[in-house]
Formats: sequence, structure tokens, C-alpha cells
Amino acid sequence: MFEITNPLKSISRRQPRGAPSGEADNPQSPVLRLPETEALALDSGVSLAPLQIAYQTYGTLNAARSNAILLCHALTGDQHVANTHPVTGKKGWWATMVGPGKPIDTNRYFVIATNVLGGCMGTTGPAATNPATGRAYGLDFPVVTIRDMVRAQALLLDNLGIEQLLCVAGGSMGGMQVLQWAASYPERVFAAMPIATASRHSSQNIAFHEVGRQAIMADPNWRGGRYLDEGVSPTKGLAVARMAAHITYLSEQALQNKFGRNLQNRDAHTFSFDADFQVENYLRYQGSSFVDRFDANSYLYVTRACDYFDLAADYDGSLARAFQNTPTRFCVISFTSDWLYPTSASRAIVHALNAGGASVSFVEIQSDKGHDAFLLEEPDFHATTRGFLSAAAEARGIGHSATEAA
Repeated sequence: MFEITNPLKSISRRQPRGAPSGEADNPQSPVLRLPETEALALDSGVSLAPLQIAYQTYGTLNAARSNAILLCHALTGDQHVANTHPVTGKKGWWATMVGPGKPIDTNRYFVIATNVLGGCMGTTGPAATNPATGRAYGLDFPVVTIRDMVRAQALLLDNLGIEQLLCVAGGSMGGMQVLQWAASYPERVFAAMPIATASRHSSQNIAFHEVGRQAIMADPNWRGGRYLDEGVSPTKGLAVARMAAHITYLSEQALQNKFGRNLQNRDAHTFSFDADFQVENYLRYQGSSFVDRFDANSYLYVTRACDYFDLAADYDGSLARAFQNTPTRFCVISFTSDWLYPTSASRAIVHALNAGGASVSFVEIQSDKGHDAFLLEEPDFHATTRGFLSAAAEARGIGHSATEAA
């Protein structure tokens, strides 16, 4: 038997309560708990059990259960899309997009978001307690893939009684999950919106991730991944990993516009290694604030899942075969200044979809904000999302509110 706490309900807003270690086992969100008899088979050959999946919902599921949208989060995101985050006290990562009257309109759609497998906000991952030992898994947790993450999400939907999604949407690593959903479960995905993503991780992407992982593992407090047992945390290494990664999320123009060579609260250089420049101070802030909400081992696992992602490799090197005769309709979105997952990567997805006979539209959004543009206020992106979802809803006979019969 499985257990779901607070099914199909959003959590109440609560006050932040510090580091994410407590969230790993007892998150402040609904969870699905599956027993050892229902193990999840992973690509590594390991069967994982018991399994816990943390999720969040917004809006109302209609009577036909046809208005559900699954949102897949990026590398360091989680299930807290539009509510106040229980650890940071800040707005959810897509609060600009999700809510009543917003592009992903919760008056019309039932929105689901999960914490990915290997995460640290309530879905089983390296910070969770290993029932075999009574302590955190650490590196005893098996390496997971994007496909494993999607398998776990499919289990949640099975237990929520949702057979087909109106849409699966997400950016960056979330976009990888979208593509995997469309390839693995085409009959369950009416529409798909992969945003600022790629069908495989490039060598440059892998290189940046390796820098981050090595920064974490070089921290003396990492302790071979057993830092939770020893009451310490590799915060310095994790902060450096975040700083390096954050540079890739922004464009050169965005950094120049925001900071230039402006000094930080001083009139002249200090001739030291203090944060003389505003951009240095900004990166240090990004690093230090990140360690309060994310687990270092989870960072190793989710970056590795991205590195292993190569959808075409599962289809004899042909990306088009992944989408052969798919019934899913697609909207692929890229941003002009995104150099982490450039437009060329999105075009490769579109070409494969066309070759596979899919229904696909492609939109390149003009933006100087870099990869993070999909998380920010971009009117053209918001309009594209609203229009694509509305067209999908109308094609499926879904009314303008969740109470209208589908």
C-alpha cells in the first residue's frame, strides 16, 4: 500500500526553518510514500525502495482529470513553484508564471510540481535517511538519471489518478525531463514545452559541472560524503560550485548592464582580495545564500544526471526516433543570449521533431538576460506560454475555469 499525505492540496505557508536537512525526510509539502515492495528500477540496475516523492499542487483538478500540467524544475529548483519557500521564505521559483490569471493560470489548470529524485526537499535522495543504516544515504545513494526522475514522477501521477497530462513544461534540466517524458510516455503527454534546454549535455556543460563537483569534494568538511553524520557541512565548496554555475546562467551583457566594473561600497581599489567589485560581491552572496537551502551531495547527483542525459543515444543515435509518430504537440522555446543551452540546441530538437512527424512550433525569444531568462519577467515568453497552453486546452475541450466540464 502507498501513502499520500495531503493529496491534491497545496501546503499552508509556514515560516522558514533553516537548513534543508530536515526537509529531506519530512518536507513541508505533500508526499507520496511507496513501500519496499514497490521498488523503482533505476537505469544503473539498482532497485530503490522505499521511495518518497515530495510534490506541490496549485489550482483544481477538473472532473475529467484532463487539466493537469506537470512542471519540471531546473537543477537547483524544487516543488515550491508558486508558494512561499519553507526554507528561504522567498517566493517560489516560477511565481511570475504560475497563479490565478498568470500564463499558467491556476483558475484553469491543475499544476503539479515534484522535487526530483536525488533532490533534497523531500524526494528520496542522498540527504534522506537510509532505512538499512538509520543514517543519511550519502554516497550510498545510487546514481540517478533524468529518465529515473521521470519514472518517479510517473509513479506519482499514477497514484494521483492522472492518466494523461495536458502539458509537461520546464526549463534547463526541467526541459530535459520534458523531452524524456515525451519520449518515454508519449500517450500520457498531450502537449510538451521544453524551454532553454538540449537533448544532450555538451562537453562544455559537463566541464562546468565537474568544476562544481570538485569544489565540493575538495572541501575538508565534505568528509567523503558523510558530512551529515559528522555534523559539518561543505559550505565553502558548495558556495564556490554555485558561484561558478551562476556565471553560466547569465549573459555577458546582463552582467555588464547590472554591474559593469562598479566598485562595491568603496571609492577605490583596496589592493586586497576583498570583494572590490559589485559582481564579486554578488557572486559571493549567491554562493552563501545557496548553501542554506541545498544539500551538497544532491548537487553532485543532479549535475551527474544532467551529464548522462543524451536522448538520441537511447535510440541508436537518432533523436528523431525518440519522437517517431508521437501524438504530442510541442512548443520549443529558446533565448537569444543563452550560451549554456543555445538556440542551436533547441533547433536540433525541432529538426528531430519535424523528422519524426511531430506537431511542433519553435519560438526564439529576444533577450539579453541569458539562460535565466525563463525565470524572469519576459513578456514575449509569457505570451508564448499562455497562447500555447490555451490552444492545447481548447483542443482538448477544457473550459476557461477548472469547474467547467471538459
